[in-house]
Amino acid sequence: MKKLRNLLLVLGCMALVSVNTFAQDTDLPPNAVAGKCYAKCLIPDQYETVTEQILLKEASSRIEVVPAEYETVTEQVLVKEGYRVLEVVPATFSTVTEEIMVKEASSRLEYMPPVYETVTEQVLVSPATTKWVKGRADRNCLSSDPDKCKVWCLTEVPAQYKTVTKQVLKTPASTREVPIPAEYKTITKAVIQTPANTRDREVPAEYRTVTKKVLRTPATTREVEVPAEYSTMTTQKLVSTGGFTEWVEVLCEAKMTASRVVEIQQALIAKGYNPGPIDDVMGPATNAALSQFQSDNGLPAGNVNIATLKALGVSH
Repeated sequence: MKKLRNLLLVLGCMALVSVNTFAQDTDLPPNAVAGKCYAKCLIPDQYETVTEQILLKEASSRIEVVPAEYETVTEQVLVKEGYRVLEVVPATFSTVTEEIMVKEASSRLEYMPPVYETVTEQVLVSPATTKWVKGRADRNCLSSDPDKCKVWCLTEVPAQYKTVTKQVLKTPASTREVPIPAEYKTITKAVIQTPANTRDREVPAEYRTVTKKVLRTPATTREVEVPAEYSTMTTQKLVSTGGFTEWVEVLCEAKMTASRVVEIQQALIAKGYNPGPIDDVMGPATNAALSQFQSDNGLPAGNVNIATLKALGVSH
């Protein structure tokens, strides 16, 4: 597209046409005014800026584990049972070992994070269009008028795409329950085997204070929403296609004086363009700067037309 645009800018507008010279020609500007000059100039393509949002990551949710709560309790554990003895013949005892539960069995929830996968897709940046391209004149044309031997070709301009990468939820978050076994403690205690048989005396039981943790609130889960992620992309959309389709008023050759050329060169410098030395000559550097100014500002391109002079602030 850039090469085609540069070629059209080099070709420029069609030769200046005087209204009085070709009064009988059928291809002349409509509503022409005597004393003014007109030419068919390159009308640039017209674009508009389009902004849209591209989904990068879909909305999802994650599971958060709320841990279990425990409380510490204290209780009395029987260590030695009470018994009766006789004063003369003391009782006999045997030692036994047993396990007591210090912490009840419970479970905990283990968080399994979500799994994502990365996918790519093509997003349309600019649609396919067509353009008219000026070709070589038909050698077999029988007319002596070169304008009647022109050849125009309708060329396709392919659509432009952009590759966008985004993450998609493959496996949602989940939890699994992991059992926690109870905790026990081994204690040893004496148990009466043979009571005294002489004097009956009661021996009180012995206790031991044991502290342990008891489950108060079991572990739970809660679902947390994760919003989708978007990216904003700005593209240029073709509104209307330009070409050699409109007659525009141009500066007549008689008005292209040296002072007018100097005024154009100074105006180009003021607009930030380099026309070369200010030498009152429409040389290659000045023509290139003028064409670039026309292209940047969407003006009819290729010649000194009235619309360009107005944009430069140059009298006409």
